[in-house]
Amino acid sequence: MSTTKKSQSASEKSIDFILTMPNVSKVMVAGTFNNWNFKETPLKKGAKDNTWRRSVTLKPGRYEYKFVVDGRWITDPKNNNRSTSTMGTENSVIEVR
Repeated sequence: MSTTKKSQSASEKSIDFILTMPNVSKVMVAGTFNNWNFKETPLKKGAKDNTWRRSVTLKPGRYEYKFVVDGRWITDPKNNNRSTSTMGTENSVIEVR
């Protein structure tokens, strides 16, 4: 994930979830910010490349997330900040300040 933080209001930030992945048809992001509901936050593929993007407005805090790529859950390959979930798998972590 590459995250870019942009100011929204004094307490919220727009976070860009970005994943470059060729030859896939659907990418979503799910995490603690949307109760792990991957259907709620689809990413949109760029017209000229294999980059999928979605901006999400988040309040300051710590969030765990994963991308869902054609139904397969993966951690963010560009984010080394990880946490082990209660299920024993790894999640990517972002901290919004």
